[in-house]
Amino acid sequence: MKTAVIVIDMLNDFVTGRLKCERAKLIVPNLQKLLSIARQNNVPVIYACDAHSEDDFELKLWGPHAMKGTKGAEIIPELKPEKGDYVIEKKTYSAFFGTKLHELLQKIGVKELILTGIHTHVCVQHTAADAFFRGYKVVVVQDCVQAFDEKSHRDSLEYMKTNYGAKIKSSDAVIEEWVSNL
Repeated sequence: MKTAVIVIDMLNDFVTGRLKCERAKLIVPNLQKLLSIARQNNVPVIYACDAHSEDDFELKLWGPHAMKGTKGAEIIPELKPEKGDYVIEKKTYSAFFGTKLHELLQKIGVKELILTGIHTHVCVQHTAADAFFRGYKVVVVQDCVQAFDEKSHRDSLEYMKTNYGAKIKSSDAVIEEWVSNL
């Protein structure tokens, strides 16, 4: 089954900026390793990144963040996209809503999504919901997603497992599957 890794909102504003999540830094080493092995195994890497404009309704709730064209909306340097990676801009929590993600996944034949990034209980969970509703198999890499607090993180993992049939795996387990399928 063709798989893709989705890296959600690992942006300056969420890791070190306006809506900083201290816990985001914890997942960077695991993400670096996962993305490196994904690329070595020809698993597509897709970045789904907030890129807001002044009139986006979400700003009323969270204030200005990840404004399109600003440093805050850039992917953190430690996870910089490489040649062959894809970058999708989004304006809502879900990487699917109002984007071309579904069309891209269909074009490259992807049936299973490996979800990573920030925040487990917001953008990752909403992306998992939309993936499930579109018929994708969902894997959430528990040590490559994070939230503002442990309770939100754990509750969201359980919610995605229960309601979307998401497989909750470690980065090591995902990597082991890729390597064993060579």
